[in-house]
Amino acid sequence: MSAAGPDLVVAGAGGGLAGALRAAQCGLDVLVVEASEHYRRGNNTSMSTAMIPGAGSRWQRTEGIEDSPEMFVADIMAKTHGQADARLAQALAQVSAELVEWLADEAGAPLSLATDFHYPGHAVDRCHTVEERHGSVLLDHLVGQVRRSDRIDMLVPARLVDVLLDDTGGVRAVVVEQPDGQREEIATDAALLATNGYGADSDMVRQHLPEIAAATYHGSEASRGDALRIGTRLGGRAAYLDAYQGHAALAARAKTLVGWATVMRGGVLLDLTGRRFGDETRGYSEYAAELAARPDATGWLVFDRRIHDACLAFTDFRQTVDSGAVVWADDAKQLCAHTGLPHDEVDAELTQAADVAHGRGTDRFGRTHFEAPLEPPYAAVRVVPALFHTQGGLVVDEHARVERADGAPVPGLYAAGGAACGISGHGAAGYLAGNGLLPAFGLAYLAAGHAAHHRGGHDRSDTSRAGETHTTAAGRNEAR
Repeated sequence: MSAAGPDLVVAGAGGGLAGALRAAQCGLDVLVVEASEHYRRGNNTSMSTAMIPGAGSRWQRTEGIEDSPEMFVADIMAKTHGQADARLAQALAQVSAELVEWLADEAGAPLSLATDFHYPGHAVDRCHTVEERHGSVLLDHLVGQVRRSDRIDMLVPARLVDVLLDDTGGVRAVVVEQPDGQREEIATDAALLATNGYGADSDMVRQHLPEIAAATYHGSEASRGDALRIGTRLGGRAAYLDAYQGHAALAARAKTLVGWATVMRGGVLLDLTGRRFGDETRGYSEYAAELAARPDATGWLVFDRRIHDACLAFTDFRQTVDSGAVVWADDAKQLCAHTGLPHDEVDAELTQAADVAHGRGTDRFGRTHFEAPLEPPYAAVRVVPALFHTQGGLVVDEHARVERADGAPVPGLYAAGGAACGISGHGAAGYLAGNGLLPAFGLAYLAAGHAAHHRGGHDRSDTSRAGETHTTAAGRNEAR
């Protein structure tokens, strides 16, 4: 690291590590500042299902799937009812295939295309993930690459608490705080705020997300709105602060994620009256608030052996099973005995769902997808709604630069992931699977490329595709 300080300081060791690796590949010296020493298992990236959309990737071509950034943008705008930041959606869709291929070829992430079930809102299969389908596995690969780089240093645990500007309004330094309260000023020309949103700040959640404020928070305790406060204090503007990713399938007993693959493969969600209360396939995010509004804000997710076996591919689901949260029943009567739900209502719901799955009649809520009828023995997990992470934040441009109220960027200041305004529109209904990790990794990737270009580094983001062999200024990190 130069005596004059790093070329780029990255705050947050989740998706921000993609920015650190990309910047190092482009010849920059990088310092990563991370608040939690348990980040590898406790930040939002590590707690995710590691799904990253890539529109037009080589994996899609191998599967014969036709996709494009334009199709992806259309899906984003449809899911958000036209409310998403169109410029940002376009920028992320355009870089998405390059990003997932770069993560595989340059960052060492063993990605593949998820094709075994379809995510709500995506017109085609475009979510890429690791075999274990868990963010901790993806993050471990990135951490390994970071540790092998002689251009990246990590400072853990420490919080980036401020960014200092020079007389021209550009970044000149950051202020880092140690756990004992000691502060240090570190000179740098660029800072990437990748500390997620404000989900762990209950006051901000009550202010901006009242419909989900009473739900379980299932995210990083370090997501306290640091980036939002720093960025707005420097003149950056914020938007979409009412946007969030919720989830309606958090196991009440184990606080593990049951996962929405159970629903997309034919499972149903019942409230304590024993009745379904909507089309579950619309999306797991918006269904969190709907579950929160039901009696006692809880319900039972019902599936069968076929779904159980298919979902074992997900680490989160296996953890739910291992916790003992799943109860089994030979028939509807025994299911009600185990859950305390009323038999007549449950029996009627299972019968109606089976009829729709067999093509006999239509669903009263408009649900059209039941992969197959549920067959005994039945499985059930009591679930509660959860807030996973906020989706609003600092407004950024197509290079991830934080913008002021007049639209001009703050020179050298970038934001990614939950620190940025995102592409989920307002509320929870606009969230598409992968819309958390794509802005986290994608904006960090774009920020690194822009920072490298600004510093005269070897920025190849406009002239190359991931997977090709490049030589950096340091002669390192070539494609393997």
